[in-house]
Amino acid sequence: MAGIAEDGGHITRIAVIRCDIVSETCPGVGCFKAFNKRTVHFKDYDRNTEMVAFFTCGGCSGRRVHRLVKSLLRHGVDVIHLSSCMQMDNYPKCPHIEEIKRTITNAGIKMVEGTHH
Repeated sequence: MAGIAEDGGHITRIAVIRCDIVSETCPGVGCFKAFNKRTVHFKDYDRNTEMVAFFTCGGCSGRRVHRLVKSLLRHGVDVIHLSSCMQMDNYPKCPHIEEIKRTITNAGIKMVEGTHH
């Protein structure tokens, strides 16, 4: 289900996983702003890139990730970003980050650690 851009090139489809706890206070504006402006961890993407999914891990233990990664594969996702809130010390520490990373890489999807920080 690869996307084809107007110029005939490939459309890169990305998704962002974010912390369920942080999602209660963060609407995701920083992630979307960085993507839309192609800054920080999105700087290497061109205009043939779409953010097709933005979801939480489902809470500790990251229970939603495995199920949604399988769905993302069916929708042709090329890259999954782990949001900055899952990576930084000034947010609640994710006790399941290594398992979440393994779930993504074991599915054969490229993973990027970070979004807007």
